Amino acid sequence: MDGDRVEIDGGVMEGGGQILRVSTALSCLLGLPLRVRRIRAGRSQPGLRPQHLSGLEIIRDLCDGKLEGGEIGSTEITFTPGKIKGGTHIADTKTAGSVCLLMQVAMPCVLFAASPSELHLKGGTNAEMAPQIDYTVMVFKPIVEKFNFTFNCDIKKRGYYPQGGGEVLVQMSPVKELSPVNLTERGTVTKIYGRAFVAGALPIKLAKDMAAAAVRCIRKEIRDLYINIQAVREPDDQAFGTGSGIIVVAETSTGCLLAGSSLGKRGKNSDKVGIEAAEILLRNLKHGGTVDDSLQDQLIIFMALAKGVSRVKSGPITLHTQTAIHFAEQLTKAKFTVTKSEDEDPSKDTYIIECQGMGMINPNL
Repeated sequence: MDGDRVEIDGGVMEGGGQILRVSTALSCLLGLPLRVRRIRAGRSQPGLRPQHLSGLEIIRDLCDGKLEGGEIGSTEITFTPGKIKGGTHIADTKTAGSVCLLMQVAMPCVLFAASPSELHLKGGTNAEMAPQIDYTVMVFKPIVEKFNFTFNCDIKKRGYYPQGGGEVLVQMSPVKELSPVNLTERGTVTKIYGRAFVAGALPIKLAKDMAAAAVRCIRKEIRDLYINIQAVREPDDQAFGTGSGIIVVAETSTGCLLAGSSLGKRGKNSDKVGIEAAEILLRNLKHGGTVDDSLQDQLIIFMALAKGVSRVKSGPITLHTQTAIHFAEQLTKAKFTVTKSEDEDPSKDTYIIECQGMGMINPNL
């Protein structure tokens, strides 16, 4: 069997957990046995962390696959996929490991399952170094559904660093195939809205301060738009632990959604949290692309699987996106090209990511 295994070097390019997520999801979808070496070689603590292991385990369970080397700290795994089935699956990082990253690895697979799936994902809902669950619901969901599928994401409980304890329920039905997307027209910003939250022991005043600071920051650049950032205190029965943060979303006339978000932490001034989110949003609005930096790489696997040509206009290509493209091309027959966008004024750093998708067909439907 080993002669047919696809060999993946987990230490190249971005050198982190994303290589594992993209390659194991595609291995599962395409029925390709896989060996990943040098896992997270680029990180201060190389090897599998709880969140990566949970991601591998949910993929293994989704397809009755075989996983070897699946323990914390392991720098090499082999994975042999089986047939993707629907049904109920639970993944629990038992830490503040991101539920959104668990969703990233599982979602492409359950789209091509034999029957509807229900994923119970446990861990951190608002974690550093990962999309916040608010981002997933407010930005990722409406855009990724343009590939012609829908999913339901129910936040049962929020969980924060360091304990996690959050739980999200994702429900989705399989599709026959994915449609390509064309996200090349930015349009004009029509509204800006968001959510500043506190949970646990923190007072609502902090949320209000974050929101006010974000609004002040955006006002310097964008004067004529109403900005609606709600300050909320998460109900105690719907949050575990103490946390705070903010997300600010800009919606455009063509239906694009771009965001900036930031998390509070001990010793970090709440104004600074709000300003950080606002600055990320403004930076994403400046480049003229239709997607922000966080969405760019999350769309790659769907573009690769879709039937036909997808086109996305983005700002500067992130290393995460380059890495996702590299492994999507290595494992599928999809072909990507990235070109500097011509129609912009030269001061804008805008690119077109184009993909001739492989046209994955669900064999079960």
